[in-house]
Amino acid sequence: MKLKSKILDKITKICTCLILILILLSNYSVVQAQKINTSYIYFSDKSSYVQIVDNASGSVDIVYPSYFDLNEDGSLKITQKLDIDFIEEMHRKNIKVVPFLSNHWDRSLGRAALRNKEGLVREIVRAVERYNLDGVNVDIENVTDKDRDDYTELVKLLRDNLSSDKEVSVAVAANPKGWTKGWQASYDYRKLGKYSDYLFIMAYDESYMGGPSGPVASIQFVEKSIQYALKYVEPEKIVLGIPFYGRYWKEGEVIGGYGASLKKIDKIIKNYPSNVVFDNESKSPMATVYAPDGTYIYWYENEESIKEKLKLVKKYNLKGSGSWSLGQEKESFWDFYDLWLNGYYFLDIDGHWAVDSILSMVEKGWMKGTSDEYFSPNDKLTRAQAAVILVRILGLDGEKVNSYSFEDVSYSYWASKEIEIAKKYNIIQGKGNNMFYPDEVITREEMAAMLYRILKGEDISYNKVRVFKDVSSNDWSYGYIMAMNEQGIFRGYDDGNFYPKRELNRAEMAVLMDRIAKYNLDIEK
Repeated sequence: MKLKSKILDKITKICTCLILILILLSNYSVVQAQKINTSYIYFSDKSSYVQIVDNASGSVDIVYPSYFDLNEDGSLKITQKLDIDFIEEMHRKNIKVVPFLSNHWDRSLGRAALRNKEGLVREIVRAVERYNLDGVNVDIENVTDKDRDDYTELVKLLRDNLSSDKEVSVAVAANPKGWTKGWQASYDYRKLGKYSDYLFIMAYDESYMGGPSGPVASIQFVEKSIQYALKYVEPEKIVLGIPFYGRYWKEGEVIGGYGASLKKIDKIIKNYPSNVVFDNESKSPMATVYAPDGTYIYWYENEESIKEKLKLVKKYNLKGSGSWSLGQEKESFWDFYDLWLNGYYFLDIDGHWAVDSILSMVEKGWMKGTSDEYFSPNDKLTRAQAAVILVRILGLDGEKVNSYSFEDVSYSYWASKEIEIAKKYNIIQGKGNNMFYPDEVITREEMAAMLYRILKGEDISYNKVRVFKDVSSNDWSYGYIMAMNEQGIFRGYDDGNFYPKRELNRAEMAVLMDRIAKYNLDIEK
């Protein structure tokens, strides 16, 4: 009976832990593995490579520069774009450099490479080692289903001969309809997934040069391409390719579908009379441009369409996203790309006065949404939430807690650890009688005091002249409020009041955190 009792006791404890985990997850978004983002570099001059990577604001993890072409006999041709200085600079930035091997749609070159597999692999291995590259991305296109086995064997040989710390990835055609003939069928997804680190799905050119006008990558086309890949490959081995270009058709001409960078299309739309609509069915923008020489139809990508595609990365838990090609995009895309890629869309902050601070704090990891799609900017901030945020920005959330001080905060409370850490470092204290009141809303004066304590190591001074009509020098919070106002962190209202007892909301907290980000936030341990 004692043994049964012990077993039941253990089961009870395990169940309790599971319940606590579920409670925690219901309060805050789950932190998942960071998604990767990759991009090809092709059109730009090599002297501008560093700049176009810098324009991505740290949102690119792997670049595929155009270093590996093919000779007519299928041997490796290293292009003049290879640049040791660029490779070294990328490594300083912790960005991998994985050149892509391309036949540039030339079938005879592609087949020559497949006939020369062993020799080509030896040359690639030597080049990767000689130039300190991080692997190879195989981008041989326009061979057919007849070349399928040779294509797979090339990738297998690369994996067998490159060291395990070097990447082997493959750019594969989108196959939303499961074609078994033609160039789409040259890719054996299952085997390529087995021998490579991941597959880069070229989920674009749904509409193409010479074909009828339409989206370059409708949401249906992209999703069906993902679903096809998932039949054969694990989601963590799939990178979703996104086009940084559009296509245009001139009314009255037989052939259209010419490519243009998103940057160029944006400029054209601004310079000529245009009618822009967002097609809700395909989740793609379309512009009718009235130029002096005729009317043009442009199908392309914008922030909204890219956000819709990145939602699929989260929906199917893919490894990440990629693009063709870096430098063709609008630079504004990178403002929030990482957030979108990692599942932060926040439907309730569009147009909000604090949107920039909210997104900045989420990107830093200092604040989270109340769910994947909502930040709840106008919700009041509780004492428990304040403790969690402040502990997080100070990097103290990894500390262990062995005891709990407050009668109203049990060890099972979702923020119990952070509350105890905040108390330990005198960031936030209880309210007497061993009570913390974790669900009580924070006031402006209370937050001023907390921020002062965090920044006490800084040289903080303030003008003792009364600034706010409703804050007296006799008030307990007077010094804290004046100091934070002097530093430009807390501000008053236009009517000359501070409203010290006004409750703080989540948007206001994001702005305050954004303002203190410039300070050295190391706290004495």
